[in-house]
Amino acid sequence: MSAAKPAGTAELVDEFQEFFRNYYDEEIRELAQHYPNEQRSLEVDWEDIFRYDPDLADDYLNQPDQLQRYAEEALRLYDLPIDVSLGNAHVRVYNLNAEDSFYPGWFSPTDRHDNTPYLTLEGQIEKATDVDPKVEEAAFECQLCGSITRVPQSNTGDDFQEPHECQGCERQGPFQINFDQSEFVDAQLLRLAEPPEVVAGGDGTKMDVTLEDDLTDVVEPGDRVDVTGRLRLKQDGSNNNKSARFKPYLEGHHIEVSDTDFEDLQISEEDKRKIEAIANGEYGPLFEVVTGSIAPDLTGEKYVTIKECIFLMLIGGATVELENGREVRGVFHMLLIGDASTGKSTLLREAKAIAPRSVFANGKGATEAGMTATAKQDDWADGEWTLDAGALVQANNGLACVDEIDKVREDVQDSMHGAMADMKVDINKGGINTTLPAETSVFAGGNPKHSRWDDYVADSEQIELSETLLSRFALIWKLQDIPDKETDREKAEHVLDTKEAAKAKRAGEATDVDDDDRIIDHDLLRKYVAYARQLPDPRFRDKEMRNKLRDAYVRMRGTHGYDEDAPVPITLRKLQDMHRLAEASARARLSEWIEEEDIKRAKRLVGESLQDYGMNEDGEFDADIVEANTSKPQRDRIKNVEAVIKELQKGRSGGVPYEEIFEKLEETGISRDKAEHEIEKLKQKGKAYEPTSGKEVRLT
Repeated sequence: MSAAKPAGTAELVDEFQEFFRNYYDEEIRELAQHYPNEQRSLEVDWEDIFRYDPDLADDYLNQPDQLQRYAEEALRLYDLPIDVSLGNAHVRVYNLNAEDSFYPGWFSPTDRHDNTPYLTLEGQIEKATDVDPKVEEAAFECQLCGSITRVPQSNTGDDFQEPHECQGCERQGPFQINFDQSEFVDAQLLRLAEPPEVVAGGDGTKMDVTLEDDLTDVVEPGDRVDVTGRLRLKQDGSNNNKSARFKPYLEGHHIEVSDTDFEDLQISEEDKRKIEAIANGEYGPLFEVVTGSIAPDLTGEKYVTIKECIFLMLIGGATVELENGREVRGVFHMLLIGDASTGKSTLLREAKAIAPRSVFANGKGATEAGMTATAKQDDWADGEWTLDAGALVQANNGLACVDEIDKVREDVQDSMHGAMADMKVDINKGGINTTLPAETSVFAGGNPKHSRWDDYVADSEQIELSETLLSRFALIWKLQDIPDKETDREKAEHVLDTKEAAKAKRAGEATDVDDDDRIIDHDLLRKYVAYARQLPDPRFRDKEMRNKLRDAYVRMRGTHGYDEDAPVPITLRKLQDMHRLAEASARARLSEWIEEEDIKRAKRLVGESLQDYGMNEDGEFDADIVEANTSKPQRDRIKNVEAVIKELQKGRSGGVPYEEIFEKLEETGISRDKAEHEIEKLKQKGKAYEPTSGKEVRLT
């Protein structure tokens, strides 16, 4: 051991060696066998240090730079039975006390930096750079004499240190870096954010994290992580314009991906007792209790059904991997399209408040990065290409609520469709090729094309969503604001009474009106959902029960008989939706078995949704309304219009007069209004044009 070490260093190195012998002998021997290609770090549990010597453990929090050096020196000097040098191996201390673990922004950077700079940050990765080499010791070659001058580079800043003079000829250069003799290490920069479910509003606080060597390239945007490391400060401003303000960042010493379950949501034994009591009907029928506890201001049969679906969507079905490696998703998606003031945003925010993990996004002005994920260049990370996680990736294993989805641009809709279908987002841009998980339920709300539903126009023509995105919603509900004297009076009474009761309570007066009609509060309902999601995947008890779901699907397929001219009522996708709903229903009952009541519930909810949005103008179930955003009668009508125009324009160099077209179509039973509508759609799609404005039309 070198005699140049300051007083006390030798004793501390000896103490770490003794600690290693007592606690980590086997782990160090294993590290030696795999060093340096397969393993380069010894992971040390801080609790083990505390059990060995509480003072030493506290010193590690207070003086992490020095203590890590002593620990790594002890590791280098450790007596091994094989001839291996662990000179560059790392000691990575993790698993600190709960009081030393924080979300970004939940602690004082000044206090921690000055007193106990070693801490753990919990959060979600919002963006990440690619892994690049970073120079640790730069070898500068003098261009006059050829001597090499080595300059260690600081780990605490971005300034690049160059030599003042050549160690050979003592001149001031010029110098050129000799890359072969310089030492490099892999480096990566992350941006860690407060998880969406703990943010009270807005984006929350973010903090940058630097990683090096074997810590790089192990996590991706969207991952929930615990990063333990040394808090450091970086001065704002450029070299020519330094600021008095400093930004905190974490120098990562250990990183671990958090479990994707909801273990962070503390469910006590008393909570479990209440959850089981709710499931057993002690508060009343399960689904009545739940629907009565979600947005109690919204009453009526349609809202009760939607709230039942919200509960099932939050719980979700079973995601399984088949033998061929393909995953079958258990999450399903729901869409509300309604007039203004029909409670869409209220339901979205209620669902977000209940979901154990959730993100709220607005479709107006949404980008691909904001909704899914992307690689992009910006000022962060000095213009490097970085991966940015959007709402569907951030809400992985949870819920993404998207308001004003009708305002989402078509290119963003396309990216959402892929994520909703495959539970992942593929990134191939700027040299970055990766896949991010997005096992996320999407609960979306929007308005019809002209803000209110028009009963004289086909529903499919009033939704401005691509057919591919629309087809991914298992349940679509149509909400209309229709004046009704009794209903309007009841709603008005409830709104006024609720607010007046709240004011009376604040004034200390007694009131007979409850300003919150929930049977169980959001906190308990959230724990119920989290508890149900952790249960084993429910299965059919036997083949007979499975066949009940199969037969329900077959009966729905045969609703219109099997005439080739009849519309197809549903596709195989609806069987998958019913299966997910039945699984979620069983989970909601805290059951390991899918029973007949779950199958009936799934069939009822899918059927009612199709009656709401899935029937054509002839009153028939028509799968193409959802799958292709057009009904079979519409398609037949468009074909007839195209055929008539094509026939009439034969031998003509110009267009066909509108009156001739209308007259011919009336013979086939297509009214003038319908004909005008379909011709206008053909012009919008570029399939027809007017050679003479307003008088004639011709197919392209």
